[in-house]
Amino acid sequence: MAISPGRDATFSSQKSALSESPRTKIFPLTEEEIFYMNCRAAYLTVFKSSLENIISKEQLYLALQHAGRNPSQKTINKYWTPQTAKLNFDDFCIILRKEKPTSKAELLESFKQLDVNDDGSILHTDLYKLLTKRGEKMTREEVNAVISLADVNADGKFDYIKFCKLYMTTIEQCLKTTVEKLEVDSKLRHQQFGSHTEGSPERDPSPVPKPSPRIIRKTDQETFSNKGDTRSSLLATTRKFKTSVSFTITMGANSNRNSKLTEPNSIKEWQCVQSKGCFFLEEDGEIISHQYWMQIAQRSMVYLTIKPLNLSQVEGKPSPWLSVDTALYILKENESQANLQLMCFTELRNREMFGWTGELGPGIYWLIPFTTGCRLRKEIKPITEEAQLVYRDGTGELFLTKEFRSTLSDIFEVIDLDGNGLLSLEEYNFFELRTSGEKCDEDAWAVCRDNFDTKKNELTRQGFMDLNLMEANDREGDPRDLWVTLHSMGYNKALELTEACPFIIDIYADKCKPRIKAVHMEACSGQLEKAICKSVLNKGDARVMDGYENIIVHTYKRDTWITSVIENKSDNKVIIHINNELSKNCINNRGLNIFAVEVAPKSTMVCQHVMPLNERQEWIYYCVYSLIS
Repeated sequence: MAISPGRDATFSSQKSALSESPRTKIFPLTEEEIFYMNCRAAYLTVFKSSLENIISKEQLYLALQHAGRNPSQKTINKYWTPQTAKLNFDDFCIILRKEKPTSKAELLESFKQLDVNDDGSILHTDLYKLLTKRGEKMTREEVNAVISLADVNADGKFDYIKFCKLYMTTIEQCLKTTVEKLEVDSKLRHQQFGSHTEGSPERDPSPVPKPSPRIIRKTDQETFSNKGDTRSSLLATTRKFKTSVSFTITMGANSNRNSKLTEPNSIKEWQCVQSKGCFFLEEDGEIISHQYWMQIAQRSMVYLTIKPLNLSQVEGKPSPWLSVDTALYILKENESQANLQLMCFTELRNREMFGWTGELGPGIYWLIPFTTGCRLRKEIKPITEEAQLVYRDGTGELFLTKEFRSTLSDIFEVIDLDGNGLLSLEEYNFFELRTSGEKCDEDAWAVCRDNFDTKKNELTRQGFMDLNLMEANDREGDPRDLWVTLHSMGYNKALELTEACPFIIDIYADKCKPRIKAVHMEACSGQLEKAICKSVLNKGDARVMDGYENIIVHTYKRDTWITSVIENKSDNKVIIHINNELSKNCINNRGLNIFAVEVAPKSTMVCQHVMPLNERQEWIYYCVYSLIS
């Protein structure tokens, strides 16, 4: 069993450690800022710079310990696989978000289960069984180390109350020391690219930006603050740029008016298939989605479209997912899935719909949905009132509220991928994997079929409602498990769909009936990254860094967004500084105006996607790319 520090203790110790900072005395730090500060403090305790990479399991373990975690070997192996060569600072922050600390109360509760006498102690024999047989198992040596602690062991018993107190105190002190070291050491403070110089508390403070999770294991992102007097901090930095290249693109308001996406004239005679899916925003900001397999039996003209899915919209409630950009990349399967060829992508637009028309030969294709992440991002507005999910009538019988039933109906609409009004086991399992991480097997599905309304071995909408009502009854009306499901599906406490974007794909072919099947639900794959890079390199504007012909910045303008890719043909890694400060009416997937990325040797990487903040107004993309090293 891996024992982790308490989240409450971690947070409070960080706050106390930071409380003496001149900046925090006047401008209290948010929880997000404290989290990021703690990440940097832990990382810089192990490394000289947050641009250095973690290159061993031992370094990862040490950095996690300094961040207040106590990872088991199983946890380390989860993030450091045989294929892992290095992890960067972004990766480290993502790991800390995923490996949530256990609170002191939870820690006590886990021990209390073996406290048969309810006296705050556990027999060493019982403790040994718990730690070596259940959960994440500890070794005999690790258990002996716990049992040998003099302060918490006596007369063959383990005093877990004293142990929890001692453990939390140790963790708090470790965190406090780590953060204080970062506060005191000005050299470490200034290693972050573009850090503001200290000593100006009157200046409007900038929030400490969180690292972008989009470039996992490919970049080290260090950030300037994107508010306040950024130019003065640029002048203050000691880093010197070797060379720079800039792009300026002016896009008119509603620039999609000239889009050429039109339906083929004879489309009513073509055969059509349809499938739904969804983009989901993870806690760490990563986006996952359904991915599809498509079969074309014979050479045909094909028309593909993707757009956000319309759901029942309650008057007065926002529908943010309808403004999320969507795209579809079509890859051809050759000898293996590891060798996929980019065929095309939905480049043209008609309002919220993106599409492509062209000829495809017979074969198997992979359809990979994509969204830039510019508009599908973590919600920041606070929810003041939590929606009610269930209620009891005068007899005490439990019912789902009208608002919750409407939300469940929308969820049913999203997970009914083929749109036949029923849920197959396969469709239901995508839902289960998303909300619980587990699949429903044939036996469990048979039980479901026997107890809830089904048709043709598939679950009806009413059956889905009753299944959720049963879950509420099983918890005696406690809605916490229901909220876990809702959050997993992208809903906030007001039952607004803010962190997901359901979409619908239509495929038409003139010579045969296409087939489409959802096969995965996962994050942006390496295949998609390659496809995006290839499309930008093929169609974008390329500019070489002056004096460094092996470093090329490619920028591709679409009707709706701009994508930049950095190509590094050299034998050495390079660090590129990106400055979007002079752009107007723009938003990017990083959420930062200024940042830096590391590009591995002989590689290409997606640097950023940029969209208009307000499509009804002109937007100007002005970006300067500078070589640091």
